[in-house]
Amino acid sequence: MRMEVLQSQRVELMVGIAFALVAVGAGTAYYFYLSNKNKPKGCLDPENFKKFKLVKRTQLSHNVAKFRFDLPTPTSVLGLPIGQHMSCRGKDSQGEDVIKPYTPTTLDSDVGYFELVIKMYPQGRMSHHFREMREGDYLAVKGPKGRFKYQPGQVRAFGMLAGGTGITPMFQEELANLACSFPNRFNVYYVLNQILRCGPPPMNKAMAAHLEALGYAPQMQFQF
Repeated sequence: MRMEVLQSQRVELMVGIAFALVAVGAGTAYYFYLSNKNKPKGCLDPENFKKFKLVKRTQLSHNVAKFRFDLPTPTSVLGLPIGQHMSCRGKDSQGEDVIKPYTPTTLDSDVGYFELVIKMYPQGRMSHHFREMREGDYLAVKGPKGRFKYQPGQVRAFGMLAGGTGITPMFQEELANLACSFPNRFNVYYVLNQILRCGPPPMNKAMAAHLEALGYAPQMQFQF
């Protein structure tokens, strides 16, 4: 009799656990369903250029400016995953089409707009287009683009090499300032097992050779 009671209790326990697992699984699935359902759709199109209105231009230096573009609604998001970029199309000084990749300085948490910080070179073809842009003009954009798709926990740490305006998103100076201002609350550790390279072709070519000489194999490097 005692054995039958124990077996009955064991069956009830297993059934209870099974129902609990089903409930957790269903709840998790429903959570992800709601998360994806409520997640705003990005405004970018990977196949076609879409135009966005320049609403504010802020000159940061003699050849660097910040361009703010409106998205369709105040709650719209650009829809550019971390590690990806987008193609911008404009006209050079000869009136010919030119396309160049750029990465915004804003994230999808910045709703209703996106911003680009552009350094305009004297002979740059796309630089000419941005130099001539005025508030009220439109920029043609297509994306997301890029082979690199970041996933949380993908690697233990990243190293980054950047040249020119590629330095903008690195924020090394800001991190160093935080470490100095809050030494007991914020620490920065530089430990590298993958290198991200971003910059003009001559720089990337030179850095690839130098990094290989330092022991960073080609599979440990990723070029934007």
